[in-house]
Amino acid sequence: MDNCTSEEKSPDLRTQALLRTHTRVERPGTVVLPLAERVFNPSRETRFILSQARAIGPQAARLCEMLFAIKGRVGQRTLWGIVNLARRYPHRIIDAACAAAMEQGVHIYGHVKALTERLVADALAALDADSPTPLASPSTLTQQHALIRSADKYGDLFDHVATATQSSESTQS
Repeated sequence: MDNCTSEEKSPDLRTQALLRTHTRVERPGTVVLPLAERVFNPSRETRFILSQARAIGPQAARLCEMLFAIKGRVGQRTLWGIVNLARRYPHRIIDAACAAAMEQGVHIYGHVKALTERLVADALAALDADSPTPLASPSTLTQQHALIRSADKYGDLFDHVATATQSSESTQS
């Protein structure tokens, strides 16, 4: 049985009359609704997602608002995906990826994520090219400085604390 050609029937729950027939889609999670039936009123959750997109940057906000205008509430999963990229990546990189996605005309989460990962990889490669030596190599650490006391001073402090601890233990017993 082919998933694309089979149909699903939706009866009215009270009268059991057939209201409409839905074509099944091949990919689970995909919703096919006529444009006239899409819900476009923003809920509190939608407003929250869009405010998080504005916190990422103007391009991310523009992309998310455009996706909401196209898909309505059905597109909230895509919006959540874009907004949740901010947990792992810097905001300005996500914003740049959203701008690139809009320029390319591909408005899906997977493309924005791939662009973000590529931009992060490019930024890390540029950092590696600029500084071939690690930032905290053992050769850059110093043992001599005006704020670092000599080892003898620390030894004297340790001896003082050890004798004070021994004398307090002997007076207690």
